[in-house]
Amino acid sequence: MLSKNFLTYIPLALLEFSGKLLYFPIWWYSVGLFKKLRSLFLFIKGREKELGFSVWLKNIFVPMYGQKDITGRLISFMIRFFQVIVRGLILIFWIILSFLMFLLWIFFPIALFFALVFQIF
Repeated sequence: MLSKNFLTYIPLALLEFSGKLLYFPIWWYSVGLFKKLRSLFLFIKGREKELGFSVWLKNIFVPMYGQKDITGRLISFMIRFFQVIVRGLILIFWIILSFLMFLLWIFFPIALFFALVFQIF
């Protein structure tokens, strides 16, 4: 009867909670860091696919609408060159933002710990 008592589960719950609390930094900087890197890589890959940067870059010298005269080639190159520059800048923005999010992921627990210590003392 006493084995199903609420009071017998308190030490088990405290032990499990303290174990998870001690495991948290290990998870954050190992498994969690790997998951964050993977998600940021997939995020950047998705932004590149949305922008179509590689497609524009690959076809920069291909004339648009099949116009193979010098004017058509020059206009096609200029339009695609402008598109590659603009889309490349947007992609660089997303890469920098992802890198900043990665740094935030790394330093957030440290900053939180110091903020907690500062509030206690």
